[in-house]
Amino acid sequence: MSTPVSSPPYRKRVLTMRAISKHFGAVKALTDVDFWVNEGEVVALIGDNGAGKSTLVKILAGVHPPDGGTIDFDDEEVAIASPADSQALGIETIFQDLALCDNLDVVANLWLGRELTTSGGLDEVEMEQRTWTLLRELSAKVPSVRIPVAALSGGQRQTVAIARSLIGEPRVVILDEPTAALGVAQTAEVLNLIERLRERGHGVILISHNMADVLAVADRIVVLRLGRNNGVFNAVDATSETLVAAITGATQGGGKAAEPPPASRIEARPGAGESPDAGPGAPIIPMPSKASRRPSTRDRGDA
Repeated sequence: MSTPVSSPPYRKRVLTMRAISKHFGAVKALTDVDFWVNEGEVVALIGDNGAGKSTLVKILAGVHPPDGGTIDFDDEEVAIASPADSQALGIETIFQDLALCDNLDVVANLWLGRELTTSGGLDEVEMEQRTWTLLRELSAKVPSVRIPVAALSGGQRQTVAIARSLIGEPRVVILDEPTAALGVAQTAEVLNLIERLRERGHGVILISHNMADVLAVADRIVVLRLGRNNGVFNAVDATSETLVAAITGATQGGGKAAEPPPASRIEARPGAGESPDAGPGAPIIPMPSKASRRPSTRDRGDA
């Protein structure tokens, strides 16, 4: 039995979803799913194909309305009826296809639809300066902001998509399989970028099938199975075997995550943080301090 970690520093709760349900005809995609994210926290959402991950994200993105449950943003109940509502709240979603315009350069892609103007024309100088400032804050490796996106690598394209989502200063950034089909070096670049988002105070929701990526950057891991919660794990104590067991159903988390604790008070639980109600398959463990976190990709030299 491992020693419970100490209580984490205060993190403000940004988003809380309670008892979310969604069905498509007779198919129940989600049933009583609980999910929450704090500022400056990376929460990984994992599960097998058909577990309900994409449906949950599309509810947050305003693509699908939930059939049941509530969504709280900054402790106020909200309704997300459209993608515009989601963006207005401060939620940005980056899907796998990235939705970039290959024929446009980096600056044009970042400011597409939100162009800065001066004297009736585009303020190209200001947009380029702000683009470089943002990319430097993210420690992004882009050779030039004036080359077409089609000439960039997969990791650099992902960087552009993430940077574009930050133009509006979102509170929550959702990344759908950001490292899919990327090489080792490009994957390390994207994982470092996710750490930059956490350092900037954004709440990050990471959807991934890659357990190594999840364990490298996530603070907390939420497992969905057959449209239900099947465990919430502290990444510093989780292993690939534990997560795969929860994904496949070898361990059961009681079908529903424990009630999200108040953001201002998250206490260590006895017995390595296992919830007595959820059973051994769903340890609910407080966030570790920064010093006790798993070493970053930069610390391990993967980048």
